[in-house]
Amino acid sequence: MRTSLPSSGYTVRQAAWLLGVEPPTLYRAVRLGRLPLVRRRGRFVIPANVLVRLLDEPRSGGTP
Repeated sequence: MRTSLPSSGYTVRQAAWLLGVEPPTLYRAVRLGRLPLVRRRGRFVIPANVLVRLLDEPRSGGTP
């Protein structure tokens, strides 16, 4: 089954779940300017294209 990302974006809580991190980690990244948060349809969301880029990046640390 193929799923697609919503074009409007993800809430911080949804994005944190997808990335496997806690929401405060993403809020910190937003506050530091490392992650964009935009207002779409009256809600603050992380754009889907940003999330795709983050999911495509290899994780740092761990075993190669």
